[in-house]
Amino acid sequence: MPQHVSIQGFQGSFHEVAARQYFGAAPALLACATFGAVVAHVVNGTAEAGLMAMENSLAGSILPNYLLLERHAVQVTGEVYLPIHQHLLALPGTTLAEVQAVHSHPMALRQCGEFLDRHPHWKLVETDDTGHSAQLLAENRTPGVAVVAGAQAAEQFALQVLAPAIHDDPHNYTRFLVLQRVDTAQPDPQADKASLYFYTSHAPGSLAAVLTRVAAHGLNLSKLQSCPRPSQPWHYGFHADVEFDSRAQLEGLLTDLVAVTEELRVLGAYRRGQWNTAPSDTATAPAAQQLA
Repeated sequence: MPQHVSIQGFQGSFHEVAARQYFGAAPALLACATFGAVVAHVVNGTAEAGLMAMENSLAGSILPNYLLLERHAVQVTGEVYLPIHQHLLALPGTTLAEVQAVHSHPMALRQCGEFLDRHPHWKLVETDDTGHSAQLLAENRTPGVAVVAGAQAAEQFALQVLAPAIHDDPHNYTRFLVLQRVDTAQPDPQADKASLYFYTSHAPGSLAAVLTRVAAHGLNLSKLQSCPRPSQPWHYGFHADVEFDSRAQLEGLLTDLVAVTEELRVLGAYRRGQWNTAPSDTATAPAAQQLA
């Protein structure tokens, strides 16, 4: 069990809830303003593990985070699926008519587009974190400001839930990856999922050749994400998540892919995360002093 886990976000954030769901209460959480800082803590050894959001079922993938996986010596060792319930929070006594601006992380605002579109006069302000937005509102007590965040932020900062469950779809999930340094991560004998990065020749049918081999070996392709390749305009690398029944099945695929890829890397093999149907609002957030 790691002693320190780096997360993007602060007290009351969904990263905090996801970290506690995966690691429990023991590790100290190192709060980071950026995803790059999360990875830097892992690479530098100031955190034995990191937790980083990769995609949301409504807002889509966080593309810069895939580039972080490509460029740094980290390995994926686990994943967390967290149900996300977004609420509109405000200072106690505030009414909807008094709201002039809504602050939150851009991904949170995107998840609530239908609700926010019904209030076109509100100014939407992008911030670094949902929990931090709630904290700043509680500290500054700015009139006319509301924030989009989870119920855990409302509880920790004594804010009013002005409008509950404002996300566009009740089945709103965020997928987080657990990261460790390549030289310290231990193989998991129960791994049944792997994250791969590859690129192919820029020629017709090259990607199809990869996908055909994935199917031929009986693996389930659960994610395929293209990312631009630096210094090569309109050329793309691909991140793929595959699910398998045995390690031999994965190894057979990797051997076969060498012939149809120009670069192939395993970013990590780990156990699949479980879908947790309980609302994230019921999660118990740790005390403030547990955040470093």
